Amino acid sequence: MMTATAVTDADLRQGQTKNLVLALWAFAISFWAWNMVAPLGVRYTEEMGLTATQKSLLVATPVLVGSVGRIPVGALTDKFGGRVMFTVLMLLSVPFVLLVAVAGNAKSYGLMILFGFFLGIAGTTFATGIPFVNAWFEQSRRGFATGVFGAGMGGTALSAFFTPRFVKWFGYTTTHVIIAVALVLTAALVWSAAKDSPRWKPATEPVVPKLVAAAKLGITWQMAFLYAVAFGGFVAFSTYLPTYLKDVYEFDLTGAGSRTAGFAIAAVIARPVGGILSDRIGARTVAAISFAGATVMALVETTVPPPELLAGLTFVVLALFLGLGTGAIFAWVADQAPPERVGSVTGIVGAAGGLGGYFPPLVMGATYDAVAHRYTVGLVLLAIVAAIAFLYTLFGIRRRVAVATA
Repeated sequence: MMTATAVTDADLRQGQTKNLVLALWAFAISFWAWNMVAPLGVRYTEEMGLTATQKSLLVATPVLVGSVGRIPVGALTDKFGGRVMFTVLMLLSVPFVLLVAVAGNAKSYGLMILFGFFLGIAGTTFATGIPFVNAWFEQSRRGFATGVFGAGMGGTALSAFFTPRFVKWFGYTTTHVIIAVALVLTAALVWSAAKDSPRWKPATEPVVPKLVAAAKLGITWQMAFLYAVAFGGFVAFSTYLPTYLKDVYEFDLTGAGSRTAGFAIAAVIARPVGGILSDRIGARTVAAISFAGATVMALVETTVPPPELLAGLTFVVLALFLGLGTGAIFAWVADQAPPERVGSVTGIVGAAGGLGGYFPPLVMGATYDAVAHRYTVGLVLLAIVAAIAFLYTLFGIRRRVAVATA
């Protein structure tokens, strides 16, 4: 077997494109499954008579496991490799996609919360994909690689656009069966066609000490905060935007889903751009631009721009800035995290990003002004947090962070 020291860039190039495409596809399909509840949030609200808070909790619940679960998944990826972990995680997600359909047909809010919680398993594939593609690329192209892989978060756009339409075309239960079958087929494809990088070696130390070691890295927590803002903002809007558009602009389920898909697509396009720009001008610069832009656009949205052009443009530009940030931050991680710790660091940082998307929908639901049909308080809070991230990016991370000693 080829050792890590014997691997050349030429050896890596033989499998880079194929494995990057497979990882991107697996990530996109699993993210579609992860986001199955949110595009139908308006439907569930009407059928179950949910309050704004209940609706927010329902939409946000899958995000929780998809966030926290990334911590052990990242460490397990260091141990077992991306090929195994992608396959296992997608197959584990299948029953919960189907059980969500069972709960929806039963119109049971309690079961929806329970099965939606475990549906979050599908969202943990992010912590597998980053170390998987990172090991396939030379350091000078890791921003590009992680950015392209990260575009798989466009699975949320696919879900926002197609899930309501699939329900209309094929029926509610059949839609969930289709996604379950797609997960099984993708798992089979990854298992048969994907391959771990020849530079990757399975970690031999136990998972818990690996996580402790990753937690001692200063870069882990610095990037965790920034990613919580950038990716958290993306997830929050991707899951809550259908509800926002229904409450503020009175769009129906399909119309809100289409516009949410446009938001997600803009962020997806911007993510690899953020990674590529980070390779050229530095991740710090790109991240700072991202947070400054997000601050401005969140404040613009508090004015409730009129539909269709101005409101749509505001959200698309906001998505572009958030997408740039997500690409830049993981280019930063790939540059500074020790190679043997990339999976563990990715798990913690990815968890922070997911958790960053868990709380905003709850805040939006709690602060919604039903009389004025506005979310002003929530948007102002987003602008404040983005401004803090901007200042921290410029002045809080001054040097390459070394591993902390015990």
